Amino acid sequence: MAADVRLLGIATEHLSRLGPKRVTVVAVAAEAGMTHANVYRYFPSKDALLDAVAGRWLREVEARLAGIADAPDPADDKIERLLTALATVQRDALVDEPNLFAVHLDATVSARPIARRHRVRLRSLVERVVEEGITSGIFSARDRERAIAYIFDASYRFTHPLAIQHDAEVPRDLIEARFGAVIHAIQRVLRSGIL
Repeated sequence: MAADVRLLGIATEHLSRLGPKRVTVVAVAAEAGMTHANVYRYFPSKDALLDAVAGRWLREVEARLAGIADAPDPADDKIERLLTALATVQRDALVDEPNLFAVHLDATVSARPIARRHRVRLRSLVERVVEEGITSGIFSARDRERAIAYIFDASYRFTHPLAIQHDAEVPRDLIEARFGAVIHAIQRVLRSGIL
């Protein structure tokens, strides 16, 4: 197994068990049987190591979302499934993997490279669905860029990690009902040609 992959595995376990503040490069290095200076050959800082752990999770999320975007379903169904999956996977991470979610949140709020790349990939997936919807005639949006911006603006409360953390204590069924209404509004706007 490559050293960087082994280090990521150890860091993932430490993050899960200890939380981001208590993970140390020294402890990860010791468990890997190397010096901490050697870890820095692969990851220039603790944040870079933790971002790599979160990045691996984000790539899994993006692959799942790409599967939705590439499905043969109509574009209006895809946008609903894509946004719902994005919200659900993050909300699940907040509950089931709070330390991983904390790294994701911190990277997003700090606009670190891993979060910026994730945002670009999400935008690309949404853009593909919108383009498909316009091409097929399901969406009547006149301005693709405005339509994409509208989707992100309208769904922010349910898909941005900071907002998800803010609503952590709100019952899931209430969040899902509110987000369902927002998604239906997004679909109506995309179909109407307002944008």
